[in-house]
Amino acid sequence: MNYKLGKNYKLCSKSIIDDLFYDGVTIKSYPFKAIFKEVNLLNAPSFQVVFSAPKKTFKKAVQRNHIKRKSKEAFRLNKNTLESYLKQKNKQIALFLVYSTPEEFDHSILEKKTIKLFNKIINKLEETNA
Repeated sequence: MNYKLGKNYKLCSKSIIDDLFYDGVTIKSYPFKAIFKEVNLLNAPSFQVVFSAPKKTFKKAVQRNHIKRKSKEAFRLNKNTLESYLKQKNKQIALFLVYSTPEEFDHSILEKKTIKLFNKIINKLEETNA
């Protein structure tokens, strides 16, 4: 198992991010809001992701960075379920992850919530292709 979440997993394309908000699928799984879309990513892993913590909710940059760091860590440790599913189905997705609640959760709770989010994404992908 590879637990790295390197630079190639980072979604940087402005056009793909705009497409996500225009016609992506939104899933809410407390405390996250995920917007994703199937895309063709050239020479990239099975998904690329952006993490966000809204300035309206977290006024200080230190708070936003802390939330994003904790979210990335929970995502990194549990990404194998999503990645193995996408590789098995030969799909690629772009994912925008928004931390949408003002409370800060413990690392162990965030990991459980991330796994729940991955299961919802997988179920939604199966629904759209069935």
